[in-house]
Amino acid sequence: MLLVAAVGSRAFWYLTRSTGAIALVLLTLVLVLGVLDVSRLATPRWPRFVIDGLHRTVSLLAVSFLAVHILTSVLDAYAPITLIDAVIPFRSPYRSLWLGLGAVAFDLMIAVLITSLIRARLGYGTWRAVHWLAYASWPIAVLHTLGTGSDVKQVWLLLLTWICIGAVAAAVAARVAFTQSLPVRHRIAVSAVPVVFVLALIVWLPLGPLGANWAQRSGTPASLIGGGTATTASSP
Repeated sequence: MLLVAAVGSRAFWYLTRSTGAIALVLLTLVLVLGVLDVSRLATPRWPRFVIDGLHRTVSLLAVSFLAVHILTSVLDAYAPITLIDAVIPFRSPYRSLWLGLGAVAFDLMIAVLITSLIRARLGYGTWRAVHWLAYASWPIAVLHTLGTGSDVKQVWLLLLTWICIGAVAAAVAARVAFTQSLPVRHRIAVSAVPVVFVLALIVWLPLGPLGANWAQRSGTPASLIGGGTATTASSP
């Protein structure tokens, strides 16, 4: 039984982190497609409904992988995380702030998904206002990944995260460059957002997740630090 439990815990460990990474990549792709407004690039070979369908499919995939990410986090016996923690932010005893940011990002994505399904009843204006929440969910998801992920010091996760950040920054730059009708002050303001986010991460990462004793400082319960369960769960 102990062997089965250990194998199960290890499987959940891999599933939680892999699905979380995939969800971040998919959410990044959704944001990039939205920022670029690729539906305007429709051609006879790639009509608008095909591009819109791609955007919608990637969005559903992101939510699906996020659902698996949450489920495996709950099933993993290492951290005291419940399904309620995935919906109501900042109530979990395990890394409350950083896990709470993940709950906030998930709630925003669900709000966007539900309003998209009933878009015809809401009207374009209301749907569009709620849809802007997707832009807020992405940086929150990035902070959740860096603050909660036990792989944050691994090269692959840092590289993947910075690739996602670079893709969004490039999409914003391209959108600003090709939107001639945007006033200069708005161009500067929009362009400054990813720059400020990147600079903030550069300053915060060495002091936070990449610094010493981040497990303790991030809110991991003392009972999970240095114990046998923590060693097994965090060292597959």
